Amino acid sequence: MTEDRAAPAAAGTDSRNLVMRIAAAAVLIPIAVAIAYAGGWLWTTLVTLAAIGLFVEWLAIVGLAGVTRVMVPGVVALVIAGACLAMGRLDAALVVLGVGLIMVASIVPEQRHWAAAGFLYAAAAEIASILVRLDPVNGFAALMLVLLIVWVTDSGGYFAGRGIGGPKLWPRVSPKKTWAGALGGLAAGLAVAAGFAALDLGRIGPLLLLSGALSIVSQLGDLFESAVKRRFGVKDSSHIIPGHGGLMDRLDGFVAAVVVAAVFGFLRGGADGVGRGLMVW
Repeated sequence: MTEDRAAPAAAGTDSRNLVMRIAAAAVLIPIAVAIAYAGGWLWTTLVTLAAIGLFVEWLAIVGLAGVTRVMVPGVVALVIAGACLAMGRLDAALVVLGVGLIMVASIVPEQRHWAAAGFLYAAAAEIASILVRLDPVNGFAALMLVLLIVWVTDSGGYFAGRGIGGPKLWPRVSPKKTWAGALGGLAAGLAVAAGFAALDLGRIGPLLLLSGALSIVSQLGDLFESAVKRRFGVKDSSHIIPGHGGLMDRLDGFVAAVVVAAVFGFLRGGADGVGRGLMVW
């Protein structure tokens, strides 16, 4: 195939992928927002299922997908921890996850660090996502702040990168990402802060700082997942979401952002006030 023919073919593939991405987002985003608004056991169930998916996909990436003696204790620990978190028992959840980590890491000594890293990745996402929403007053607003920052950072980076191009951000890890895309994503994330402030959902100064930090962390989470996949020669973590790949491909930025947000909110508001710690200044 000549370069002249290859270019239109690649453009056509990109266009189809974009259409699938938009269609999938149009279906999945309203469902996620509705469940986030409901909170409680509905949100905990969704988060726990997502955490299980992240763990399973990680095992597939690192070559441990068929090792059920690693997968089963990890999945069971995530399920029990989710139930503990839904009841407000962070202490019990941490104990359960600690036991799960020991079991996962001890079964395959030759790859224990990769198995343990995958379990910690999924567990951190589970704990953080539930704690941010737990606050009945500020939890939904805090969760939506994180979600919107991640979503618009991803979209802003995608369109700025394609529209402007320019120097690559880290070509060895992610050949398509550019500095223009990174800055475009950051600008979009800051716009979310301005929107929340305009709706009187927080003070503009702290919101801009928080949104900027989470936007950058979100992009770093994307790069981290790309580095792991490149380490094992994997393109997509799975093909469960049309146009997006797997859960890790879709949630990599969110996992990083929500974990950092939860830590910050916990330091300011405690386990029951993570949302307050993020939104009230």
